[in-house]
Amino acid sequence: MSALKVDQVLDCKGLACPMPVVRTKKTLEGLNTGEVLEIMATDRGSVADLQGWAKRTGHQYIGLKESGQVFHHYIRKVDPTELKEAVSYPHTITPEEVKARLSQGEALHIVDVREPAEFAFGHIPGALSIPVGDLDNRLDELDASDSFIIVCRSGYRSDLACQLLEEKGYHKVKNMVHGMNAWDGDILIND
Repeated sequence: MSALKVDQVLDCKGLACPMPVVRTKKTLEGLNTGEVLEIMATDRGSVADLQGWAKRTGHQYIGLKESGQVFHHYIRKVDPTELKEAVSYPHTITPEEVKARLSQGEALHIVDVREPAEFAFGHIPGALSIPVGDLDNRLDELDASDSFIIVCRSGYRSDLACQLLEEKGYHKVKNMVHGMNAWDGDILIND
């Protein structure tokens, strides 16, 4: 197996969603078609984030290597004619709307797609934790006939999760825009 030629390295260690994607997008703009960018990140969420972003935009996600606590992502810039317009999931709900519905006693199916550590340090009471990277393998935990509100830290991973769920036949799904960053309702912290 021949070694992968990397044209530029981007250090995103210590950055949380959506910053590795934001910095990757900006860095790729300066590369030539066919060149490879290595992104180093420590946020486990970067795995699903960068793979999902590459899939949505058309850039080639070559692969991932883990070295200790660092994830090394490899993305090849495609020709501009091959790029896809990144589309946001159209069905959304605000944190204020979720809070109001919960305060009225409505039973909501909330799925939190952040990583387990993020979930443990504060989540909406009653939310189910399914990290976005595990979602495909845990669909059996979700009834496709139910309505779901999908939550993450900023709204980016939950957008990706909503698109994945819709592709899998879940049509009553809403993305909570701005995620837990904008949530001012009750939170539950795991010990």
